[in-house]
Amino acid sequence: MTGQSLRDRQRAQIRADIRRAAFRLFIENGYDAVTTEEIAAAAGVSPRTFFRHVPTKEEVLLAPVRHGGTAIVNLLEQRPATESPDVALINAIITRTRSFDQADIEEWRKALLVAPDVLGKLTMVTAGDKERAAKLVAARMGANPDTDIRPGLLVQLAFAAGDYGFQRWVRQSRNRRPLDRYVTEALDAVKSPHWKRKRTLSRRSGVTGSTV
Repeated sequence: MTGQSLRDRQRAQIRADIRRAAFRLFIENGYDAVTTEEIAAAAGVSPRTFFRHVPTKEEVLLAPVRHGGTAIVNLLEQRPATESPDVALINAIITRTRSFDQADIEEWRKALLVAPDVLGKLTMVTAGDKERAAKLVAARMGANPDTDIRPGLLVQLAFAAGDYGFQRWVRQSRNRRPLDRYVTEALDAVKSPHWKRKRTLSRRSGVTGSTV
């Protein structure tokens, strides 16, 4: 049997209700002025239920991207083998960015604006996600990530660019474009022939081969 169980769907609904209630209260009253008890009451759950699903008020704002890095790495794994390392990673990040519901992320953006300290902590990826992504990128490069700096460096730069594009989208107050436009523009700066599989010319045979 595939798909979520009834219990999983119920848990996801409770978390969504808490998130929407919190965003609304943050926007109306300011992040610091809102208590977890007020969020629980607005979401129609008990404080105990609130803490069962969300450990802190801060986590409400961080949760939407908490597993974003894992999703991106899974998407990277599925990208066509013909794509260069940088293009594959960039496309995975953009695909994940476009998966957000526009109405939901607009309310999330407004809530983040009244919690600048939390916004500064927001990142889509964990150290474990970066390590896994670097191995996948290294395979596309034909490189050893332990001896070649490029796989890890590309992953660091791409995720940093994605985070920066997101931060720009949140803070932009005039002439705002869709989120994926900001992220795409930031990631375009990461594209370079430097990330492609290196090739060398054998002096003896004149045969071109790849280096690792």
